[in-house]
Amino acid sequence: MSVALAQDIARSMVERESRGSGDLPNAMKRLEERHKLPSGLLHSLRYRPPKDLMLSVWQSLVDAYQTECLRQARLLEHELKVTRELTNDLDPNFVQAVERLLQEVRGEARQ
Repeated sequence: MSVALAQDIARSMVERESRGSGDLPNAMKRLEERHKLPSGLLHSLRYRPPKDLMLSVWQSLVDAYQTECLRQARLLEHELKVTRELTNDLDPNFVQAVERLLQEVRGEARQ
């Protein structure tokens, strides 16, 4: 558990959530509300990182990150399903790679 790793996790989540330039504060707020993170946590990790983190804060950040990863996997799964319904021109190797990735994510989530 390091502050630098927490910063990387927070940065990744905020960048994925952001809807464009100028949306960073709103993206941080949406994530904090959605995952019940301490208010200001993502802002402080981005702009004024603490010297250390409490274990409970670290765990809530990791839980939020895992939840976001699963959310992204569900979105990818839906996108693949919709694309399959619209066309049969998908590269079979690409489809297999996506399906393997989704199985891997689902497998890790169960553990």
